[in-house]
Amino acid sequence: MKPRALILTLLLAGGFWFVTSRADWTLRGVLQPLSANSKLWSEPVTAHSATFGSDEQNNIDIYKTNHLATVNITSIVYQRNMFFQVFPQKGIGSGFIINEEGDILTNNHVVSGSRNVTVTLADKRQFKATVAGIDSRSDLAILHIQSDKKFPFVHLGNSDDLVVGQKVLAIGNPFGLEGTLTTGIVSSLGRSLEGENGNPLEGLIQTDAAINPGNSGGPLLDSHGNVIGINTAIYSPQGGGEHAGSVGIGFAIPINRAKEKLEEYRTTGHISRVVLGVAQVVLVQGDLAQELGLPRSGGLLIEGIEDGSPADTAGLRGPTQTVIVGMYRLGIGGDLITAIDGKAVDNQDALRRALGQKRAGESMSLTVFRNGRNVTIKVPLGSAPETL
Repeated sequence: MKPRALILTLLLAGGFWFVTSRADWTLRGVLQPLSANSKLWSEPVTAHSATFGSDEQNNIDIYKTNHLATVNITSIVYQRNMFFQVFPQKGIGSGFIINEEGDILTNNHVVSGSRNVTVTLADKRQFKATVAGIDSRSDLAILHIQSDKKFPFVHLGNSDDLVVGQKVLAIGNPFGLEGTLTTGIVSSLGRSLEGENGNPLEGLIQTDAAINPGNSGGPLLDSHGNVIGINTAIYSPQGGGEHAGSVGIGFAIPINRAKEKLEEYRTTGHISRVVLGVAQVVLVQGDLAQELGLPRSGGLLIEGIEDGSPADTAGLRGPTQTVIVGMYRLGIGGDLITAIDGKAVDNQDALRRALGQKRAGESMSLTVFRNGRNVTIKVPLGSAPETL
């Protein structure tokens, strides 16, 4: 009889030889033949009928409670190409229903200035949505859909009490894959980013829960299932776009900021933007400032004041003449803003960032250099409805 052929394979991880032949063998410290009832694998430790672990069950419960109220948002914006031909551009994002009447929170950049917005629910029902209000500075938008039936909705939590390390969950439609759940923790708080159109986004929640394109506008939830943020942006070394992916750094707008806008919408029927009325400013420092007869430490030189605006009413002054500096035309003779609410100006975005922290009706204290001396002017801020 010919000897039975043996096939020998080295298991690199364990450093043992695994031997197979026409007879069955197993490795139990030494090679032994299998009994008739033996198996080549082990059964799971936990029986299928057992409950999930506590954290798993928490994830499952939160998803069941909130995914039906998380929606897919599609917007169409018509643009012109270099040949002035009009073509539609489609945007996809997420949002969440905040009451049974059909009001929805999302990001303003998900809407993208479109009036052609479609909302798809988890049960595949589709609705044409009305853009009820936007806040471009905070990258927030409120949509509304209507139905004879009541809508499922989420509960809004409190983002003021967040701590680094606490568990968070994100639900959304990354890359159009609806109803996707990811989990992580609050990685940091108070982060700042530059949003769309250069608007600064302040006080953001940083999380390592996987957030990808299409997640924008979706809810970030705590372990009780309450919404504590609106997923807004990701960091990607490849940059943005459809091929950008999560690398474990995502950002969300704190929900308490959205609550302020929701309260304004509830009481007035719209969302307003804060108005100062300074049309344009230019940062001048060092030699340029000194050449213009201004303090070398510099500040923001006012290039224009809107007629009838709070800045105009408060007495801020715009340029009185124009000079050519290098390749640029610069208005001079107006006020130089050197401090805002007592904080020295050190960058071009200082005024815009300060306005982003204000509400209509509040005041802003501006220290300006005028006629060789510093003057402090208190400006009550106005408001105007935001439009698409």
